[in-house]
Amino acid sequence: MKFLPQVAFLIALGVTAYLIYRRVSRISANIKLGRSLDRTDNPSTRWKTMLRIAFGQQKMFDKPLVGILHFLVYAGFVLINIEVLEIIIDGVTGTHRIFAGVLGGFYTVLISFFEFLAVGVLLACVIFLIRRNLLKVPRFGSPEMKGWPTLDATVILVVEITLMAAILLMNAADTVLQAKGAAHYTQTGAFLFSQMLTPVLEGLSINALVVIERVGWWFHILGIFAFAVYVTYSKHLHIALAFPNTYFSNLQPKGYMDNMESVTNEVQLALGLKEDDGNMPEIDRFGAKDINDLTWKNLMDAYSCTECGRCTSNCPANITGKKLSPRKVMMDTRDRMEEIGEYIAKGGELEKALAEGHGLYSDERISKQELMACTTCNACTDACPINIDPLSIILQMRRYIALEEADTPQSWNSMFTNIENNMAPWQFSPTDRFNWAENLND
Repeated sequence: MKFLPQVAFLIALGVTAYLIYRRVSRISANIKLGRSLDRTDNPSTRWKTMLRIAFGQQKMFDKPLVGILHFLVYAGFVLINIEVLEIIIDGVTGTHRIFAGVLGGFYTVLISFFEFLAVGVLLACVIFLIRRNLLKVPRFGSPEMKGWPTLDATVILVVEITLMAAILLMNAADTVLQAKGAAHYTQTGAFLFSQMLTPVLEGLSINALVVIERVGWWFHILGIFAFAVYVTYSKHLHIALAFPNTYFSNLQPKGYMDNMESVTNEVQLALGLKEDDGNMPEIDRFGAKDINDLTWKNLMDAYSCTECGRCTSNCPANITGKKLSPRKVMMDTRDRMEEIGEYIAKGGELEKALAEGHGLYSDERISKQELMACTTCNACTDACPINIDPLSIILQMRRYIALEEADTPQSWNSMFTNIENNMAPWQFSPTDRFNWAENLND
């Protein structure tokens, strides 16, 4: 019986580690379904981008109040997890507040600081809950946010509030137990915020206080374990993926569009600028019809999406009532990836998985109407707080419509013909291009 708590803790820790490993493996395999893409250039610039955007939360402060609250939750949750390290060590070894003996008086200061952060996280999450559910911010009410996406955000906020409250209650009970001289409770002194709760607990017996403290301890650590697993299924996966996603950002200037390598090769061959050495890659498809036609970075973008909606709220097409929502493009990509990944995990082949359900380019997911509404202005990419690039997916899918289905609007087809024949969107000879300037000096 003496080691039962430690055995129970090790089982909980092992189950959590296994579930996270299995889920991370699935996500990694799904991302690898995408085409290869080299993003290893300019490592110093990439590190700076990651530190500035992901760690420093730079883009979040475009909206100062929201940025401050988000940073408080982000920094608080990360730093408070240092205390989780102590809880894990205590759970494995059977000790209690093992760092207190090492840090001495500084331990009380450190835990008080963590409590300050916990209260900050708690208040920020309450404000976010009110903002989402009572103030009805328009970007949280878009069609793609109905159902699970909205519930997911609410669940996370409620869990964070509950976990922070558990820390304060646990510390308050611990402080009273210290004052009563209970065995096994290291003398640390009162902590900054939890001491405000001690008057409510002082009249309780030692046994009752031990139950409260232990329930708070187990609730907090099991809540952290459950949260860690849940995050891998949630939009809050961006907590982890924001860092690699910003590191592998597109470093090209906004508005730069990559040429299609397959088309470039064909043009260079036709112009005699390149010789066919027999090693030209075989062209399976022009553009993207499904997730296997996208790059691994596009798929990582989809998993990293925070569903904050800044991309959609800044999209001029969406603002003017068009069906396009860059956030929905990312959510649909992630959902399709999960669908195909699950099929493959059950032993199915990729080709058969792609034939199952609704493809990425379909009326049920990302429709032609949505794709054609995009102005390629890059407002979505510029607005994203972690450098997700919805435009890249949109462009690749539009290339499929143009080059594989030849299904672009007639006005586009006329423009394509003019560019091909006249090297300009207008239907006149290139030699007449500057006729308009002849009488400027008259």
